[in-house]
Amino acid sequence: MKKKLLLTALLSASMAATAFAQDTPDPAMVKKIREEGLNHSQVMDIAFHITDVSGPRLSGSPGLKRAQDWVVEKLKSWGMVNTKREDWGKFGKGWEVQKNYAAITVPYYHAIIAIPKAWTPGTGGLIQGDVMYIKADTVTDLDKYKGKIKGKIVIVDARPPAEINFTRPDAARYADTTLEQMAKATAGAPGRRGNFAGRRGNLAGLLALRTALTKFELEEGAALVLSQARGTDGTVFTTNGASYRDTAKAVCPELEVSAEDYQRILRLTKANIKVSMEADIKTEFFTKDLDGYDVVGEIPGTDSKLKAQLVMLGGHLDSWHGATGGTDNAAGAAVMIEAMRILKTIGVKPKRTIRIALWSGEEQGEYGSRNYVINHFADPKDMVLKPEHALVSAYYNLDNGTGKIRGVYLQGNAAAGPIFQSWLEPFKDLGANTVTIRNTGSTDHVPFDAVGIPGFQFIQDPMDYNSRTHHSNQDTYDKISEEDLKQAATIVASFVYNTSERADMIPRKELPKAGAPQGF
Repeated sequence: MKKKLLLTALLSASMAATAFAQDTPDPAMVKKIREEGLNHSQVMDIAFHITDVSGPRLSGSPGLKRAQDWVVEKLKSWGMVNTKREDWGKFGKGWEVQKNYAAITVPYYHAIIAIPKAWTPGTGGLIQGDVMYIKADTVTDLDKYKGKIKGKIVIVDARPPAEINFTRPDAARYADTTLEQMAKATAGAPGRRGNFAGRRGNLAGLLALRTALTKFELEEGAALVLSQARGTDGTVFTTNGASYRDTAKAVCPELEVSAEDYQRILRLTKANIKVSMEADIKTEFFTKDLDGYDVVGEIPGTDSKLKAQLVMLGGHLDSWHGATGGTDNAAGAAVMIEAMRILKTIGVKPKRTIRIALWSGEEQGEYGSRNYVINHFADPKDMVLKPEHALVSAYYNLDNGTGKIRGVYLQGNAAAGPIFQSWLEPFKDLGANTVTIRNTGSTDHVPFDAVGIPGFQFIQDPMDYNSRTHHSNQDTYDKISEEDLKQAATIVASFVYNTSERADMIPRKELPKAGAPQGF
């Protein structure tokens, strides 16, 4: 019995040593990756072409296609193969802003900060009109405004935001104590729950009123609708004012106005002081091609037994329209493109094929990655696995702004933890050392995870992502941190390389059951 126990212990120790050996990064390769990624980076030039050169990249827009075409040609110039725009299926109408001017003219002149809501029409040239305040707490309150808003610029009540912030700076990095808590988290920890029943009732009532008001404004002939944007200090967080679907109903032109300008106009109109405005907004819809596209490209595998297997990395290339999508998500896309460049430049001949995928339609619901997963791997609704499903070792994603990588979310995949911890060891000096069992959602690794393919998002410093840049008119190239992107691309390149060379694929969680998974 003792001999058997000793043999078992020795075997376990041998297996552990073997596992540790295969997951210990090659120091020579780490050195090459670090040298190229930190000292010869092209990540900011990549980000420049995605943002300043391509412009806003709303899904289906000419700006997105410009960026996609540039990436395809760039990947080809570096020697990537199978590089193309890949059709993932029907999306809907493309749309872009071609002119945007709005100003108060009475009681004095003042150009306002305002952005057309996505997928709303233009004004059909320069318009001039009085601002009319509509007070409606219920649908029936709209009756008293019948026949009164034709040609008017409509404004409704909105609560002013708190302008002065004494509690936290716009930008921040993760404190060591926060990262320690993330590392100590356990699987299955319950999330916070609130009184959703009551909130659902309130939201349903507000939605019904908003729907009725939108219809009323159109039928009554309002010339322009103003709505208060989320944000302060001139920051406008943009949204859509209509559907991108080709069957969407018509709406009035609508401007999302900075809180400061909106509240000024609202105060004046509520005080019965006449406010007049002029506006000239031109938008265009694109309906010739209603499909959505992703960009893909590969460094082919070289091992006769493993080259059919895949290591995937990516992020979404589409953005909102208020700026040029610097932190959301040119930063993430540029990092992944740069990671591919690093590997190609230093002459990596991977055992497994390395495939980059840059998604579209993420901002509308991860459509590019969802449909890619359905087209290539499986539909989570029936979980009928396609042959490619078994070939993907892992998918790595980046989409939380410009902040440097601090570690990895395991997405509940505990078996991957020791592997990733070992792979982060060479980057402790760059601030990346945290592995957490926690999940994170709302981006393009989720569809992979939903069908049982290991999908991971890196932990990033928050910076001013949520407070200032995410979906806003401030989300420009200028908000990107060069040093952080260099660090991130270096770490991603190392993770991808290690995954391509590992004897075994990344461990998988239990295969999900058929159904509609949360977040898919």
